[in-house]
Amino acid sequence: MKELLALAVAALFVSCGPRSAGNAASGTAPEEVRTPVEMAETIALVKPELKGGLTINEALQNRRSWREYAPEALSLEELSGVLWAAAGINRPENDHLTAPSALGLYPLRVYAFFAEGIYLYDAKAHRLVRVKKGDFRKVSGAQPFVETAPLNLVYVGDRSVYEGRNIPEEHQYYLCGQDAAGYAENVNLYTAGHGLRSITRGSVSPELLSVLELDPARYCFALAQSVGR
Repeated sequence: MKELLALAVAALFVSCGPRSAGNAASGTAPEEVRTPVEMAETIALVKPELKGGLTINEALQNRRSWREYAPEALSLEELSGVLWAAAGINRPENDHLTAPSALGLYPLRVYAFFAEGIYLYDAKAHRLVRVKKGDFRKVSGAQPFVETAPLNLVYVGDRSVYEGRNIPEEHQYYLCGQDAAGYAENVNLYTAGHGLRSITRGSVSPELLSVLELDPARYCFALAQSVGR
């Protein structure tokens, strides 16, 4: 009788005890979703998980610049989060982004360089659109690790947004760089909070705008980053 009572108490304790948020029935921890990226003409990104990652204070504690990257590609979830952190729309009522912009003009284009090609980020559709096939990662920086990092982001300023605003040309370059710094630090904090690595860089190949087929009279390089793990 005592043995039966002990078993009943044990069963009650197990049924009422704490369970994992991942699977309440089995008690197992949740598995991280990591979907491979299909490098098609367009890459539909996924909505970021707003409750994922570390706290902002933990991310600040972890933030640092990395110069060593594994060749492993980012998952679709990681790639989506990085792009949304850089320049995603967080206020759809007026298309304002996660990063600030001087005068609210948002002159920057965000290019993603992969081994498979170059893509342009479309914030409204939250997707990447291929602009060129092939591995052009070497063009996106000057340091050796850029050529093997799985993702390089390049921020290019479109100075046409300043037309008619009486802003001197030299100050336009400054404003583009100022905006790019906000984009880049968003990415740095996102990677620090999600187990990834990144570094902000100030140099690219002189061939960049030519490879992107952009007019240097209108467009300018603002900043770059490498991202990986």
